[in-house]
Amino acid sequence: MMRCDLCSGEAVTFVRYNGTHLCAEHFADYVERRVKKEVRKEVSLFRGDTVGVAVSGGKDSMVTLSILNSLFGERNGINLVCISIDEGIAGYRPPSLEIVRRFCSENSIEYRQRSFSELGLSMDEVAPVSGGNSPCTYCGVFRRKLMNDEARKVGAKYLATGHNLDDIAQSVMMNFVRGDMERLARLGPHTVVRPGLVPRFYPLRLIPEKESLLYSLVKGIPHWDGECPYWQAALRNEYRDLVDGLEDRSPGSKFSIVSSYDKIKPMLMETYSSDGESSMCQCGEYCNGPRCKACEYEEFLTKRIRGP
Repeated sequence: MMRCDLCSGEAVTFVRYNGTHLCAEHFADYVERRVKKEVRKEVSLFRGDTVGVAVSGGKDSMVTLSILNSLFGERNGINLVCISIDEGIAGYRPPSLEIVRRFCSENSIEYRQRSFSELGLSMDEVAPVSGGNSPCTYCGVFRRKLMNDEARKVGAKYLATGHNLDDIAQSVMMNFVRGDMERLARLGPHTVVRPGLVPRFYPLRLIPEKESLLYSLVKGIPHWDGECPYWQAALRNEYRDLVDGLEDRSPGSKFSIVSSYDKIKPMLMETYSSDGESSMCQCGEYCNGPRCKACEYEEFLTKRIRGP
């Protein structure tokens, strides 16, 4: 039995990238200190501000909601609003949203829910007609639109998401391989506020996925562990395997990828920064062209599902 390096308690994990054994209490403290530091680094909040939290019910978003709920509240006057999206995936999304609703009710957190049905679609309808794109492509665009719209409606100054270290490292690698420097420059956390868009930030940005899962178990945070039935079609899976392989051979690789990105991001933003001019789509969302991507996809998919 391994012992915690900071006390005599039984260790629950070995942190490979720094060679530390930690018990449940010290591990939870280790995660919370890094999350708090990241929040202070990414956002500037004052009494009366509202923070939206995008929550699906999975481990990462529930950990994000739980930690932010412990940070914000009456003592500092920061209003927390949970925003969930129902994509219309039978047997997958309903049970996860029930977990979120119950957690919010028990912790007096304002709960807001939006649905793809507002767009006249569901992912169960979209997936079979996705064509050359994976279902995740459409899902991501629609989710972002609804989350941004709801965050704007509740007056959120920022929108927190549950993206962890693995997610960020994968996104960096994906954009490098595709040579999409403009999209790479736009990765959050967002320091430049574009018209009509609520800037996102990532409290778990430097928390590995495995640590997020272990933290949820150690702290007893409820979460839904079901798998989306359409996840296998996502291109991201290939980059997940790539980044995991690098981490397995060289512990700390994920941190190195994100750290390297942070160093070049100022140069990327200077080169690919937006001129700040945006047009408003007929749906009310701001975009770079005459129509937002969500409306383009909505029209395309509606025709494929229901005909001209």
